[in-house]
Amino acid sequence: MKSQNKIYTGSKFLLLIILGLFLLIGSSISAAAQEEEGRSQRLYGHINSGGSVYYDLSELKEGETLYLLMQGTSGNLDPFIGLLDAETDLDTIQRDFAQEMDAAFDDENPVEAINAIRDKYFLVWDDDSGAGYAAALSFTIPEDGSYYLVASSSITTLWEDTYGDYTLYVGIDEPEVLSGRAGNTALIATLNKLASPENMGIEIFTGTLSEIKPSTYYGIPDVKVGDKLYISVERIEGDLEPKILLLDFGGKPMTMVVPESGKDSATLVYTFPEDSSGYSLRIIGCCGDYRMTAGLNAPKVLSGNTEKATGVSVLDSAIPVNVGIRLQQITDIDQKAENFSVVATLKMDWYDPRLSFSPEECNCYKKIYNQNNINDFIHDFGDKWPDFTFYNQQGNRWIQNQEVVILPDGHATYLERFSTTFQAPDFNFKTFPFDTQQFFIRVDSLWSEDIYIFQDNEEFTELGTQLGEEEWYIVGSDVTVSSEEASTGTLTSRYSFGFKSSRHLSFYLIRIFVPILVVIIVSWFSFFLKDYGKRVDVAGGNLLLFITFNFTISNDLPRLGYLTSLDAALISTFVITAFVVVFNVVLKRLEIVEKHKLATRLDTPMLGLYPLLYVLAAIYIMRHFFIVP
Repeated sequence: MKSQNKIYTGSKFLLLIILGLFLLIGSSISAAAQEEEGRSQRLYGHINSGGSVYYDLSELKEGETLYLLMQGTSGNLDPFIGLLDAETDLDTIQRDFAQEMDAAFDDENPVEAINAIRDKYFLVWDDDSGAGYAAALSFTIPEDGSYYLVASSSITTLWEDTYGDYTLYVGIDEPEVLSGRAGNTALIATLNKLASPENMGIEIFTGTLSEIKPSTYYGIPDVKVGDKLYISVERIEGDLEPKILLLDFGGKPMTMVVPESGKDSATLVYTFPEDSSGYSLRIIGCCGDYRMTAGLNAPKVLSGNTEKATGVSVLDSAIPVNVGIRLQQITDIDQKAENFSVVATLKMDWYDPRLSFSPEECNCYKKIYNQNNINDFIHDFGDKWPDFTFYNQQGNRWIQNQEVVILPDGHATYLERFSTTFQAPDFNFKTFPFDTQQFFIRVDSLWSEDIYIFQDNEEFTELGTQLGEEEWYIVGSDVTVSSEEASTGTLTSRYSFGFKSSRHLSFYLIRIFVPILVVIIVSWFSFFLKDYGKRVDVAGGNLLLFITFNFTISNDLPRLGYLTSLDAALISTFVITAFVVVFNVVLKRLEIVEKHKLATRLDTPMLGLYPLLYVLAAIYIMRHFFIVP
C-alpha cells in the first residue's frame, strides 16, 4: 500500500510539473502574439470650412503598414486624409497648395486637376474609400522616420468647403482600424499645435447702440475647460462708452467690464472653468457705433493688430433671414370692415451651421419637409429656425402648400403658399372715391433681433400680373424692414410688404357723378319755367334723389369720424337744392300775393347764381380735400 501511495504521489507531482510547463509556454506564446499585434489610436476633432488639422507621426518603421480612417460625425463634413513627408515645410505647402487648388477650379476638367495636385503634394491620400463619405487608406511605410498626417475637408459638387466634427482612427499593422472598431491602445499621432492651433479663432463685428436698442446680444458656441475668451470693444462714432457683460447659460452674470473714465474702449479676458455651452455676451451702452474683435485662445486680439477673421467661430451673431412675399391674388377688399384677403407665397432663406448634415445620413443632397412631415422639422429644429407671425392677420391662415429645404452646409429655405385676411387700419377715405389706399402684409419675427434679423429678398418679392380684383388697380409697391419692440421689451424684426391701390372710377363716374350732373343741369333748366309750384316739385324731388345717393354710398364705407370728398359733394347738393326749394317757395308765395314784379326781379339772377353755387362748392372741395393737406 505504501509503495502504491508513493507512485500515486509521484505521478501527481509530475502531472503538476507538466501542467505548469504548458501554462508557461502558453503565456510566452500569448505574449509573443501580443508583441506582434498592431497598435491603434482614436482621435477626435473639428474641421472648419476650408481648414485642416495636422498630426505628427513619429518613429514609424520601414515595412510597417499605416491604416487610417476618418469619419465625419457632425455638420456636413466630407473627410479627406493625406500623408506628408516630415521634411515638408508646412507653411509653404499650406500657401502653395491653397493657391493651386483655387486655380484648379478654373481648369477645363477641375476634378482631374484637383486629383493631380493632391498626387503632387501627398505621399498618399484618400477622399471617399470608406463607408459613405469616410476617408480610408492603408500605406506601407517606405523608410524609417516621421511623417505628417493631414486631416481636412473635401469639397462638394458645388465646390464648397465642408466642415464639422470628426473621428480619426490611426493604426500600425492594425487593419481593424478600417472597420472603425479598433481600440485606443497606443499613442501614435500627436496634434501639431503650431500648424493647427486647437480651438482658436478670431472674429470681427460692428454694430450700433441707441436709446431704442441700448444693448446687443451674442451667443457663445460650446467651449472647453481652459479656453480663454478675449474681447475688445472700441467706439467708432458717437458718445458710446461700451460695457461688456458675460452671462452663463442661465443668464447669470459671470463678469462685467466697464471702460475707465473717459475711455471709449473696453477689454475682457475670461477663462472658462469647465466645458460649457449656452454662454452669451452683451455689449451695453448708448449711443453710437462700435467695433468688436472677439478671440478664442487668441490673445493677439487685445493688441489691435487683427484685420480679418480666422479659425473657429467665436461668437454667434444675429442670423440674416431673407424674406420675400409674392402676391398672387387679391380675393377681396372689404373697405367697410377695413380688411383685405389675399393668396400669396412667403419665402425665407437663411444660413445656420447648426442645420448642417452629411449627405450620407440620408443618401440625399437636401432634406425636404412638407405638410406630411413638417412636424418632424419642428421637432428636430424648432429652436433653430426663424419662427414668425403675420402681425396684421385676421382669423385663420389657410396653408395650401408648405415646404422646408435644408442643404448639407446649413442653408435653409422655407416656402409657404397661404390665403388669409389682413387688417388694413391705414385706410383713409378722405378723398373717396378718388382715394389711393395703402395695404400692408407685415411679418414679425418671434425671435429677438440678436438671434434673427430680417432682410428683403428683392429677387423673390413681386406682385402678380393677374390679381383678380376688379374695383382696384395697383399703382406701386415697396418693402420696409424695421425694428419693433416686443412685449418682452426686446426688439424684433418686422418685414412689411406694402402696395398702393387706386379705384377704377368708371363705376362712380357712370353711376353717381354723371346722374348727379344730369340732375343739376335739368334742375337749372327748370329756372326757365315761370311756374314756381312746378319748380318746387322738381327741387323737392331732386332733394330726395340726392338723399338716396347718400344712403347708397354710405353702405360701402365704415362709419367714419370725418367727411369724404363725396360726402362733401352730396352735402353741397343737399344745401343748394334745399336753398332752391326754399327760394321757389318764396317766389310762389310772392306770386300768390300778386307781387309778380318782385318775384321776377328775384328770380332773374338765379339763372347764373345756381350754377355758380355748384362751382364754388367744387372749388371748396378741391381745396379742402385734394390741395390743402
